[in-house]
Amino acid sequence: MKASLFIPFLSTLSYVAAHGYVQKVTIDGTVYTGPAVASGSTDGITREISTQDPIKGATNSDLTCGPGALAASKVANANPGSSISFLWTGASGSAWPHNVGPMMTYLTNCGDQSCADYNPKGTEWFKIEEAGKTDGTWAQAALMNGAAAQVTLPSNLAAGSYIIRHEIIALHNAQAEGGAEFYASCTQLKVGGSGTGTPSSSDLVQLPGAYKDTDPGILIDVYSDSQNDSYTFPGPAVVDLGGGSGTSSSKGICRLKKHTSTNDTATLTKRKTVVRHISRILRGLDFSFHRH
Repeated sequence: MKASLFIPFLSTLSYVAAHGYVQKVTIDGTVYTGPAVASGSTDGITREISTQDPIKGATNSDLTCGPGALAASKVANANPGSSISFLWTGASGSAWPHNVGPMMTYLTNCGDQSCADYNPKGTEWFKIEEAGKTDGTWAQAALMNGAAAQVTLPSNLAAGSYIIRHEIIALHNAQAEGGAEFYASCTQLKVGGSGTGTPSSSDLVQLPGAYKDTDPGILIDVYSDSQNDSYTFPGPAVVDLGGGSGTSSSKGICRLKKHTSTNDTATLTKRKTVVRHISRILRGLDFSFHRH
C-alpha cells in the first residue's frame, strides 16, 4: 500500500479511538441534554463521565455508571411504560462509531432517598431490556446512523426512585479476551404511577459482578460465520414484573436470522448500508510498503 493511501486510515482510526457518550436522553418526548464529557457539570439528570474512552474488563469498577461518573443534581419524572431514548454520539458530537454488539438496560432502586444523593457502587441491578441482532443487523448499527436507542420502562414497575443504566458492549475486537469495549451511562428517575412490580432476589446482580471476560457474549468473534446463528447476552435474563416489561430473548439467547426481508422500515434500510467496523476492514489489509 502506498504511504499516501495510509493517511485516510490514520484519520479514521483517530475517529474510532474517540468513542463516545450519551449526549441526550428523551423521556416521553421531553429532551434532557446530558453534560459534556469531563465538563465538571452536574447540572442535569445524566451522570457526567470523565472520559469517552471505553471501559475495558468485565470487573472494572467503572462498569457501574461509566468512567469517573458523578451524581447529577436533578431527577426526571417518568411512569411505568414510559418511552426513554438514549442518543449516543462520538466525540465532539460526531456519529457513534461502532456497529456490532448488544445494548442492555438496567434499573436500580435508590430507596427512600433521591437518586441525586445515591451512590450506586455495590448496589443491585435488574435488567429490563436487551437488544441484539435482527435479520443480520445489530441494533447498535442504527446508532451509527444517528438513531437513538429506544427503551420502554416495564408497565407494572413500582413507583420509586431509580437509576436507569444504559449499556453498549462493542464487540469488534472481542475475539481476544479483554477486547470487548463497555460503555455505560446512568440517568436519574422518579417513577410515579400505581405499579406494583418489583424484582425477585434472583433477578438482581451487581455491576461489576454480573459478567466475566470469558462469557460467550463477551469473548466472541462476531465476524465468524460459525458464531452467527445465535448470540448469548451476558448478565441476567430480562426481568418479568408482570403486566409486560422490556424486550427480551428466551433464556438470554438472541436467535439470528439471515436477512431476506424486503419490507424493512426506513431505519433498517438505512442500516443495511453501514460498512463493517473499521477494525474489521483493517484486519484484511496489507500495510506493507513496497520498495522501488
